[in-house]
Amino acid sequence: MMVLILLLVPVLLLVVLLAVLAVVGFNRLRSQDVRADEALGGIDDRLTRRADLIPDLVDTVKGYAAHEKGVLEEVIEARARVARVTADGTVAEKSAAQGALDQALVNVMALAEAYPDLLAGAGFLQLQQQLAETEHQLSFARQSYNDAAATVNTSVRTVPWMFFSGIAGVRERVFYDAPAGRDQPPTVES
Repeated sequence: MMVLILLLVPVLLLVVLLAVLAVVGFNRLRSQDVRADEALGGIDDRLTRRADLIPDLVDTVKGYAAHEKGVLEEVIEARARVARVTADGTVAEKSAAQGALDQALVNVMALAEAYPDLLAGAGFLQLQQQLAETEHQLSFARQSYNDAAATVNTSVRTVPWMFFSGIAGVRERVFYDAPAGRDQPPTVES
């Protein structure tokens, strides 16, 4: 009987230890995944903020450049695409939509340079400043998400956490890349 107890104690300790490790692993992976979701939400928030500034920018430029309808329509279309993918798009779709909106904004700023009165207007200058601040915040949000994604990816790929990723329902995250050909947010000069 004593021998049986001596054999069962280490087995029970091992089972308890494995159960504790499983709980720790599950909780670690799930909390890292939640942090990555939260960081991705920060990108969505900044993309939405920037998209919300676009109608004011278009209205301001429209009065000066009514004949440049194509440039303004491009911005409106890019803004609508950002709004669609922000709600339920993938990281790649959000990045692509952001790239299209970046390019459209560059075109609007180039158009605005042809109108010195517009560039000197307080409303336009304020919109430029808000866009520049939002671009900075968006860059920070992207970095924050990528940091959280790297943490998740490291855990999912390393022992012992990789053994719990399936149980926790956590998979590798896709990094949020800057749009093709862009490593910096668009510059907005005042």
